[in-house]
Amino acid sequence: MKIALVTDQLGGSPGADDYPVDPARRVLSLARALAGQGHQITVCSPQDTLRHIGARASQLADRWSCDPPDVIHAHFWTSGLAALAGARDLDIPVVQTFHALGTGAGPRLPGGASDAARTRLEAAIGRSAAAVTADTPDERAALARLGIPRASVTIVPPGVDIGRFRPPGPFAERGRRPRLLMVSPPGDREGPAAALRALADVPGAELVVVGEPGSDPEDAALWLLARTLGVRDRLTCLGRVSEAEMPPLMRSADVLVHLTPSPRFAMVPVEAMGCGTPVIAVEDAASADAVIHGNTGFLVPSADPGQLARRIRRLLASPMLLEGYGIAAASRVRSRYSWARVGQETLAVYEAVLAPPLEAAV
Repeated sequence: MKIALVTDQLGGSPGADDYPVDPARRVLSLARALAGQGHQITVCSPQDTLRHIGARASQLADRWSCDPPDVIHAHFWTSGLAALAGARDLDIPVVQTFHALGTGAGPRLPGGASDAARTRLEAAIGRSAAAVTADTPDERAALARLGIPRASVTIVPPGVDIGRFRPPGPFAERGRRPRLLMVSPPGDREGPAAALRALADVPGAELVVVGEPGSDPEDAALWLLARTLGVRDRLTCLGRVSEAEMPPLMRSADVLVHLTPSPRFAMVPVEAMGCGTPVIAVEDAASADAVIHGNTGFLVPSADPGQLARRIRRLLASPMLLEGYGIAAASRVRSRYSWARVGQETLAVYEAVLAPPLEAAV
């Protein structure tokens, strides 16, 4: 099969290796997975803004008219606009993946649309595409609210590099204390504060925070909270960490605490599970498809420190339970989130849109 992947970004910006990595890099991982299954892949990635969509669409139309792919897969909403326009007169099906939707989903493009205009365009793109893939059931529900038929949406989760995020491998140095790990986005104060309050009710454990707090003056309030709670000596803040440094850190942790609803951080609990680390997450920060409550970790309805502390204590109190959850977590990631499996599920979407329509019964 000849497949054209279209994306307006490939995650090559400064700091792209900081963890978690830019979701745009998943496009290249998907390309490698599809190529590994014997398909011919072309990745089109000019760096454009919304005002250049027309010119970009014309370039794509010229390319595809000379060398038409069997299917086009657009990633991110601006690429969807260009791909649909470029394929309009060529009878080539377009599959769309948004990766993030609507207000607050990411930085606005220079010369781009307002949030309201973007939402309208996303709805039009989804209805015009031959098929849409969603990362999670929550995203599928959000697409339905935009008026995109559920029948045209297939859930295909992002993949995980199971060669990197796996239980065997080096461990980051640690002491004898049980270790809680948290990855916090810049500007997040509520998540680390809730984790600190939970830590105060988990005697003897330590909390390692990746990403924040850093040099922001507001961080002083978090350090003050740690001192007030009497856990200052059990808090370690690492600032930014590269993707290569994360698997050893994840393996060194007993539990990952995930309180971050940002789409950019959605794969953090899955990658921790791949390393054999159980996860405790709030329900709106992790997909129930990934973190299986009572099997690979726990989902809690809110970042309530009391609930968090109870779940953490339950896991740390039973080494056998902790190990069992870790084994189940790694198994879940290998079976559901490997790029080989994600590639197969993506190909199934392509094959469905290329299949001839069934003849109506006479």
